[in-house]
Amino acid sequence: MSDKPSVLRDTDDEARTLARTLLRGARSGSLAAIEPDSGGFPFVSRVLVGIDVDGVPVILISKLSTHTQALLADVRASLLTGEPGKGDPLAHPRLTVQCTAEQVARDSEAHARIRERFVRRHPKSKLYVDFPDFGFFRLVPLRASLNGGFGRAYVLTTKDLVIDTPAIASLAAKEASAIEHMNADHSDAVQHYAVKLCNAPEGNWKIVGIDAAGLDLAEGDRLKRLEFPAPIEDSSNLRAILRELYG
Repeated sequence: MSDKPSVLRDTDDEARTLARTLLRGARSGSLAAIEPDSGGFPFVSRVLVGIDVDGVPVILISKLSTHTQALLADVRASLLTGEPGKGDPLAHPRLTVQCTAEQVARDSEAHARIRERFVRRHPKSKLYVDFPDFGFFRLVPLRASLNGGFGRAYVLTTKDLVIDTPAIASLAAKEASAIEHMNADHSDAVQHYAVKLCNAPEGNWKIVGIDAAGLDLAEGDRLKRLEFPAPIEDSSNLRAILRELYG
């Protein structure tokens, strides 16, 4: 008796890069959680997506919302990212991440770091980010399903999606100053990253995030993710990598 053929492809570097870009370059996503007292029914809501320095997606949601109550009752959740383009929406890549939700304490160092990164990525969130009923959750990836288009299905692991290098903390410490420097003094390089390397339309692009694996670039409501060829292992190499990408 022959085995049933698998619809999954072997997960290669191209698939990993696509998955990371879909996740780290997402402005928003669909969050599914188990609604309390519903008999186990999933509840789906659209959320703004940010990314922590280790590649873990973060969300900012109100304690009054159903999805917050759901995550407090059951930490299991799934996050869908990937925007449909022209034509058949199923022909465009999307990523479903199964994750565990971790509430971020407001008085923690992590909250201050996540808040700063989230507001740079979503400036309008500054209007409500400090409201007492709003808080952050980290959605720690456990596994993921990538559909890269018809006939391109992959399974990814935690290791495929998170950032794990010795440079995470030191890069986080210099991130704000590096962003300010690049946007103020090297705007030509920033436009090159967005337009030439991310195939973005011309515009006033700004860097809004730097981590050990890449750059987040924004122009108005548009967001692009540029992955580095390889994660940075030493934060002192950031300047050289940015120069090489421009060259």
